[in-house]
Amino acid sequence: MAKQNVSEQFVDILVRAGVKRLYGVVGDSLNPVVDAIRRNSAIEWIQVRHEETAAFAAGAEAQITGTLAACAGSCGPGNLHLINGLYDAHRSMAPVLALASHIPSSEIGLGYFQETHPDLLFQECSHYNEMISNPQQMPRLLQTAIQHAIGRGGVSVVSMPGDIASQPAPEKSIEHALVTSRPTVRPGDDEIEKLCRMVDEAKRVTLFCGSGTAGAHAEVMEFAERVKAPVGHALRGKEWIQYDNPYDVGMSGLLGYGAAYEATHECDLLVLLGTDFPYNAFLPTDVKIVQVDVRPENLGRRSKLDLAVWGDVRETLRCLTPRVKAKTDRKFLDRMLKKHAEALEGVVKAYTRKVEKHIPIHPEYVASVLDELADEDAVFTVDTGMCNVWAARYLSPNGKRRVIGSFSHGSMANALPQAIGAQFVDRNRQVVSMSGDGGFTMLMGDFLTLVQYDLPVKVVLFNNSALSMVELEMLVAGLPSFGTTNKNPDFAAIARAAGAYGVRVEKPKQLEGALKDAFKQKGPALIDVVTDPNALSIPPRISAEMVTGFALSASKIVLDGGVGRMLQMARSNLRNVPRP
Repeated sequence: MAKQNVSEQFVDILVRAGVKRLYGVVGDSLNPVVDAIRRNSAIEWIQVRHEETAAFAAGAEAQITGTLAACAGSCGPGNLHLINGLYDAHRSMAPVLALASHIPSSEIGLGYFQETHPDLLFQECSHYNEMISNPQQMPRLLQTAIQHAIGRGGVSVVSMPGDIASQPAPEKSIEHALVTSRPTVRPGDDEIEKLCRMVDEAKRVTLFCGSGTAGAHAEVMEFAERVKAPVGHALRGKEWIQYDNPYDVGMSGLLGYGAAYEATHECDLLVLLGTDFPYNAFLPTDVKIVQVDVRPENLGRRSKLDLAVWGDVRETLRCLTPRVKAKTDRKFLDRMLKKHAEALEGVVKAYTRKVEKHIPIHPEYVASVLDELADEDAVFTVDTGMCNVWAARYLSPNGKRRVIGSFSHGSMANALPQAIGAQFVDRNRQVVSMSGDGGFTMLMGDFLTLVQYDLPVKVVLFNNSALSMVELEMLVAGLPSFGTTNKNPDFAAIARAAGAYGVRVEKPKQLEGALKDAFKQKGPALIDVVTDPNALSIPPRISAEMVTGFALSASKIVLDGGVGRMLQMARSNLRNVPRP
């Protein structure tokens, strides 16, 4: 049997760790690894058009499967392109292993062609970032990187010079069992007892949930029922907590709706469950706050805590719920449910007026029709910007659907490459990219990746020829919009020229039929929907206290618009409120 080289050993370890594919762009320093993949039937090389796409795709795959995914870039500019997608994966706690191939080891530090220092460049967006400078480091260094990515939830980067990758692997190298899943973390008994006392002493408890409630829906509902607590959520908590939730009071933050803001401010105990919600302006300062999080570094960095609980949300609630006294007073809960329904009734009117006749098409209408027509287990990938608004307000979670976006990193152009990663996981599952024209055109070249691999991703393009979220930011800051308009082509024609299905929609009555026809296509499809760039309205009063990013204002409501089927759920929940 021929002796392995380092690249072959590297690939074998990835396969042992459960990696099914490696996303990237080929290049000289990376060629030994790509050739090793060519000769290994257990792993697939996915050729994308831009390395940023590779990193976003790997991050999405990791979020869908919960297992390790991988990407790679050649030396210098090649691996440097990975950085934005890796930042997103790291901040989303997606376990991703990135290979940053490097210049010849003898030339490092001498200003060689394409020289960079990946061991420095990726330091901030990784848990582990080291260079293989000697074959003897394999496989221990790679195994350590894998365990960091999986165990801590995030990115590990391994840089490897091309000449090292071609060298013979060491004989009798140490290989050990790999960590491939994370444990649950149970809080200590003292913390559980303190939390139990605080809940028992509180008259009005509110739960505010983030992505850390994944897998804990039943436990959150049981606890909410026991203490009669309204349940709000952040954007990343929406898909895990909103469905089948009779205690739902909506979402807080810039994209918020309903009564979540009131519920978090009018309680006397706010319990933050698995959320690192960054917008301090929407959190109360005059109520007791408890935070439960599996990452201890998250505890207390957004608000002053009265109790910090280090633990997995599900395990924490399993310990806590049987110990707390059942509350019988529903007055606070019922009042918040009523406020929530009333708030949704008000904003829905802004979306329903003559919407089926409005030209350009209301983007709210597009999102609501998409929500109705998409499969029950569809995966939605969502561009940053106004697509975040429409996804937050119109996509209805049900416990089967997934919604993935750059919700923590806030990058443009994430939806299409994330859809690539999601679709490779399961070609039979419907994947819909909700793309803005700004984000789509930034990485439009990788629409060709859909065609090359015949991936049946459906790109719904919200085409308003503007960077609307940036226009809103400028407007709130009292600035005239500038540099925010796009001169766009007929994107459907571009899709057809590339060999995919493409249709352009300019009238509301065309929309439903166009989406249905596109969804029937076996391969990739693009639906270019011309939408109204003036779809937002700003409330008459806006606080002068401004912050950057999505938290544009300390005002609890910044955007006005509909909320789709959420109103139906709110009405249903309200019917369950006991009448005096």
